[in-house]
Amino acid sequence: MPSPAKKRKLNNDGKQPSIPSRGLEYFFSKQKQNGAVQQQSSTDQANGVEDAKPDEELTDEELARKLQAQWDQEDAQRARDAADPTSQGIAPAPSEPPESSGTSTEHATEPAKPREVAPVDASNRDKKGTLSLQSVAASVDTVSESIPFDESPLTFEPSKYVHLLQDHWSSEGGDASYALLTRCFILINGTTSRIKIVDTLVNCLRVLIEADPSSLLPAVWLATNSISPPYISLELGLGGSAISKALKQVCGLDNRSLKAIYDKYGDAGDVAFEAKKKQSFTLRRPKPLTIKSVYQSLVKIASSQGQGSAEVKQRIVDRLLQDARGGEESRYVVRTLCQHLRIGAVKTTMLIALSRAFLLSRPADADFPLRSTVELSKLKKEELAEVWSRPEEIVKACFARRPNYNDLVPIMLEIGVCDELLIRCGLTMHIPLRPMLGSITRDLSEMLTKLQGRDFACEYKYDGQRAQVHCDENGKVSVFSRHLEVMTDKYPDLVELVPKIRGEGVSSFIMEGEVVAVDRQNGELKNFQTLTNRARKDVAIGEITINVCLFAFDLMYLNRQPLLDRPFRERRELLKSLFIEIPHHFTWVKNIDATSQDSETVLEFFKSATESKCEGIMVKILDNLTDVPGPGPAVDAQEGALEDTVLSAPPTPSKTKSRAKGKGKGKGKAGDAAAAEKKPSSRRKPLLATYEPDKRLDSWLKVKKDYSASFDTLDLIPVAAWHGSGRKAKWWSPILMAVRNEETGSLEAVCKCMSGFTDTFYKANRKFYNDGSGEAEEGEETTEDDGYANNDSDDGMDEQGEEKYKNTRKTKPNFVEYSGGNPDVWFEPQEVWEMAFADITLSPVYTAAIGLVSQDRGLSLRFPRFLRKREDKGIEEASTNEFLAGLWRKQEAKAPAAPVKEVDEDEEDLYN
Repeated sequence: MPSPAKKRKLNNDGKQPSIPSRGLEYFFSKQKQNGAVQQQSSTDQANGVEDAKPDEELTDEELARKLQAQWDQEDAQRARDAADPTSQGIAPAPSEPPESSGTSTEHATEPAKPREVAPVDASNRDKKGTLSLQSVAASVDTVSESIPFDESPLTFEPSKYVHLLQDHWSSEGGDASYALLTRCFILINGTTSRIKIVDTLVNCLRVLIEADPSSLLPAVWLATNSISPPYISLELGLGGSAISKALKQVCGLDNRSLKAIYDKYGDAGDVAFEAKKKQSFTLRRPKPLTIKSVYQSLVKIASSQGQGSAEVKQRIVDRLLQDARGGEESRYVVRTLCQHLRIGAVKTTMLIALSRAFLLSRPADADFPLRSTVELSKLKKEELAEVWSRPEEIVKACFARRPNYNDLVPIMLEIGVCDELLIRCGLTMHIPLRPMLGSITRDLSEMLTKLQGRDFACEYKYDGQRAQVHCDENGKVSVFSRHLEVMTDKYPDLVELVPKIRGEGVSSFIMEGEVVAVDRQNGELKNFQTLTNRARKDVAIGEITINVCLFAFDLMYLNRQPLLDRPFRERRELLKSLFIEIPHHFTWVKNIDATSQDSETVLEFFKSATESKCEGIMVKILDNLTDVPGPGPAVDAQEGALEDTVLSAPPTPSKTKSRAKGKGKGKGKAGDAAAAEKKPSSRRKPLLATYEPDKRLDSWLKVKKDYSASFDTLDLIPVAAWHGSGRKAKWWSPILMAVRNEETGSLEAVCKCMSGFTDTFYKANRKFYNDGSGEAEEGEETTEDDGYANNDSDDGMDEQGEEKYKNTRKTKPNFVEYSGGNPDVWFEPQEVWEMAFADITLSPVYTAAIGLVSQDRGLSLRFPRFLRKREDKGIEEASTNEFLAGLWRKQEAKAPAAPVKEVDEDEEDLYN
């Protein structure tokens, strides 16, 4: 779209315009002609406005202040004349300006601080031709800022603020302001305490429940950094350029200024905050943002499609930033647009906050019972936790079965938190439930230890894509991924197949299985990379070249009846007896039933699974045995898991430290007595065989070959890293790893790793590989030794104040071979890390072993995971490219190669 200047140029055919352009100086000169400047000297003396230079040299802002001061004085004089007709002359300007003018004389005399200047608002004057200026810094919602959301919910009383807020909102349309939610975000962002975060959310939600229930639902969406559930496709589709354009236009910045701010702060929200502070005046008063309007704007952005949608989205973004009052609103508007809110209000936190808020507050038109805060405040900590736990479990269970706040929140506003909520938010056809997850075990011995005394089933863990299949009475089929995304268009062959597998008496069902790429002729399994070569949408059945088979393993819903509370043995029997197998199209997962005495059988089954190109095995409890004595000294399931992990897998140094600390507690007689009293229980915790949506339990265990101690690991060298995002923004994640080339002495990049690390590791690693800034990270622990080399407990400076960390460089060393993107920092190679992995794959990006297995492709690792630092090895003892190529050949010999998709930049497997 041509700019106005370009339009003028085109219309005049290159000639000078007949009417000269008129800026602000023109309009101010008209004010002078009308006699507005005749009293300038007296006005300056009365108001303290500097008169160091003539009017012709004043800036627009300075001249506006002078004129405004004069108008304020005239207003004050007219007010006095109305009160006292005998008064004459012009009195000195009052120290407190009239409310109608909304200006502060004291601030008007400080041109050095434009952000602190109060609003110059002449919009309500009866004069014509006056200019209205609005100070951005003075436009913050002070009413919302005064609410102490971070109080304990047992002492916080929303009723104190409800009427005040409603009166305040009534002048702006009646809906809850976005400033209220921003206030909540600021308090949450200022603490790392999970208890404080929950309390702050609870109090904010309670205020909305009582003051404006209609704004509660959009507030929940905004706080959870989303606008719709995963199975409803609503993506903002905004690039960074749209936000940059809006910031430059609204705040008057150029590219250079915006880049300077971004280079300094690195976060889009922080950039918006700083840019808004630099915008001292706007030429129109912003329309206050409301929670509803912000959410509706996001929905409009996501819904805009087709030709001209980019301009529509840009206008909406511009308006949001124009109407944002103050830097903080701008910060969180931009973070919301980037879908990177960073306040820690994840799904679980929000569900807990909702359950507690509806236990303490209700809308004016509802009558469900509440708990008294006075009574709750008298309870002990354990008793209070008992009160919270039941409502929390109800809300979590409802959301796991129907993961959509649009369904949950309106019902809660009507009936609160009660057992009826579970009925009204139960399983529904074509709405995915959140899948049950399995706990990871390091090896088979740990798995058998956890399941002693219980019958269990072992199943192949296929290398495919987990799918949840819905089929109703009319034969309509929906397919969802484990992340609840719709995959129906991706698998039209599966959609056509599913109605045919229903046995006699089956009308509707929800089943779960693994979609695996297969050879249709012999049923040979293919790996996950092959499956990813299928198109993701608009797939035509006649054009399918990669065939799939559905391996079913669970049944959660049958003929309008949920089966979640049935034991796994019963659900599996229904699945096998009521559905029809179609070879190489639909079948059941390969499985065996076993007990802890069948260790040899389980081991053989595990080996057969890995030899068949499976990832490993899944182990599932068959029956609900609630009280099973274990042979020998029984231990709690969780404690047993921890001890087995210690024995079977090398821990990271941070884990070693935390355990050592735990052992150090309670030294002396008192500690010995406490340890003697804490004897292991003679009974194990019950492991139920029911299907528990959205839970990771020991009822399901997975043993994958990349976690097994019996498989190969690699000793790799960290050579580079990228700055993390979100919570990891001040650390490095992911980290680029490399193998050695013994012939050339170079280091060849093999993968990026971001799995297996702890926060303590990240902090220690950040300090060890300091980039020369000499500054400790905010909140970084620098006084404890985590067992890492050169991890000195100081601020990174020597006695002379000079930098002493020289472990990084800004440019790529010539001995490192990597053809991918540019890392943020390059390491000086000096460490060896032991890494586990699932498979080795061909890659056009990574250079490891290039020429040894392929002339133009290197090798990369799938699912690399950090195990430990090999402090016993130097970089000259790290794994070589020859060794990596040997592992590739051994892998291919076990499982003949199938057409695979090349791994680009460590493609994430989002489904496994």
